[in-house]
Amino acid sequence: MFSFSAVVRRAAAPALRTARPYSVAARPRPSPPLDDGEQSIYDKLSQRFQPSELLVQDVSGGCGTFYAITIASTAFKGIPVVKQHRLVNDALKKEIQGIHGLQLKTIPQ
Repeated sequence: MFSFSAVVRRAAAPALRTARPYSVAARPRPSPPLDDGEQSIYDKLSQRFQPSELLVQDVSGGCGTFYAITIASTAFKGIPVVKQHRLVNDALKKEIQGIHGLQLKTIPQ
């Protein structure tokens, strides 16, 4: 039979695990070159918003039907998120016609 005090003592015991030191610093992996669809979207958004950060990734497995975009720009400052997304959608109107989905994250600077 368990008593409440025994359970509390077990839970309060200090953890004996220590962090394992790593001998090699994590190195950033070089990003692969953009495919044609990614490059087209990247160029258009770079031209329109002059972003401080822009990530365009085909997340459909390479068939170009679903893209994930993260964009940070001063153009979004003071604008509600819905309007920020509309600005991006308007800039990509032609490209959006040929894709199935778009994951969009806008960051005001």
